[in-house]
Amino acid sequence: MKFFIDTANLAQIKEANELGILDGVTTNPSLMAKEGIKGHDAVMAHYKAICEMVDGDISAEVISTDFNGIVEEGKKLAAIHPNIVVKVPMIKDGVKAIKWFTDNGIRTNCTLVFSAGQAILAAKAGATYLSPFIGRIDDSNWDGVELIAQISQIYSIQGFKTQILAASIRNALHIVKCAEAGADVCTCPLDSILGLLKHPLTDIGLAKFLEDAKKTA
Repeated sequence: MKFFIDTANLAQIKEANELGILDGVTTNPSLMAKEGIKGHDAVMAHYKAICEMVDGDISAEVISTDFNGIVEEGKKLAAIHPNIVVKVPMIKDGVKAIKWFTDNGIRTNCTLVFSAGQAILAAKAGATYLSPFIGRIDDSNWDGVELIAQISQIYSIQGFKTQILAASIRNALHIVKCAEAGADVCTCPLDSILGLLKHPLTDIGLAKFLEDAKKTA
């Protein structure tokens, strides 16, 4: 399973990348706004800076909701860097645009996915990645990880090549559960990635080793 970090914060991207396990980055307008990135030129420059930091796929999201707007915006995003993947919302014109991008050699990430039916449409249109938002599904009293498993089964049976990119990750356990459920990619905040490092027995064991090492010095 590939690891993407879900942020627009360059310092967090750098820290995740230095772990040696980072495969890519996902961003969205909310994450850009959180970092104070305002204006078209500033956003485009920020995407370029991220691409120069990470040797992997970088999802850059369109803000248009009509077919022509999505296509024009997507073409400009894709021109920033070869690693850019155009992030398109799961709406009618979004599906149409994903098909257009597929036919024209531009990779896509279909975002805001909450059902297996939506996942089938995205795969049929040729999306490179599919982003089910499992945390938000959990918030609605449904099982987000179960949706990952359902989509994984459907894609396997039908031979769809679209990669399942588990998004809206809330904690380290989500990451483990998504790996078990068949996610191809997991995108999450830095805290969730670092959470995988933690276990009390590791801390206890290391403290014991260090204490014993002092006795042999």
